[in-house]
Amino acid sequence: MEQAFFTWEALSAMGGASLLTFFIVQYTKGLIERFFPWPTDYYAVMVAFGVLLIAQLAVGADGTDWRLYALTFANAFLVSAAAAQMQSKSLHPPGASESILATASPVPKRGGPQPSSSPSLDARSE
Repeated sequence: MEQAFFTWEALSAMGGASLLTFFIVQYTKGLIERFFPWPTDYYAVMVAFGVLLIAQLAVGADGTDWRLYALTFANAFLVSAAAAQMQSKSLHPPGASESILATASPVPKRGGPQPSSSPSLDARSE
């Protein structure tokens, strides 16, 4: 199978739009939360709307047709929900037992405090 980058057609589909939405939200939500105290779900819908709208316009949709914006708005909720599911699966992979997830050491944030070496302290803080 040939590996390819995003195309406008792929970004117009659920898989491509939700994957790009997931990446954009994950990489930018920390910055956005500093300036706007919105829930991440609202931000994801706005990102999905932008991704879908740009993709639709790029493949030739009529930008003067109001139906484009209405349908893109509705689809943005579906795409953001799929992106949220990707986030959930990345944090809790299928088939991973709770004991494996509980003993895994968290990745420290840059410049943040280092994780405790005691597993019992980590379990109580969750």
